[in-house]
Amino acid sequence: MDFSLDPRLAADTLFAAQFPLCEVRVMNEARYPWLVAVPRLPDAVELFGLASQDGEQAWAEIQALGALVGGLPGVGKVNIGALGNMVRQLHVHIVGRHEGDPAWPGPVWGHSPAKPYGPDEASVLIGKVAALAKRF
Repeated sequence: MDFSLDPRLAADTLFAAQFPLCEVRVMNEARYPWLVAVPRLPDAVELFGLASQDGEQAWAEIQALGALVGGLPGVGKVNIGALGNMVRQLHVHIVGRHEGDPAWPGPVWGHSPAKPYGPDEASVLIGKVAALAKRF
């Protein structure tokens, strides 16, 4: 079975880059620098369920993405999580936060309706992710 992105993830995100294991997408939520890493493995549901080599690769990619988000202007904390309550397909959220952001100190999920990016507003973040992928 080939990898296919869950339709909900596809609808809520913008494609940024292909890493060796993960497809990385930008959540279409302009209030937070928010990436989603999706291992391109059919039927992957849990990080602990990955083969050892895939788990190591996924974690290396997630760490690099976390460092990228953590280095963005205004980011004071990076939240990383793989919940999977709404979308079963394994995906890891990497969210840049700061005191005073609209959801602080609570979670970004369900806080309020998303504020989608305007035309080309996500291009800077997408470009940074794409540049990181080329170095991987």
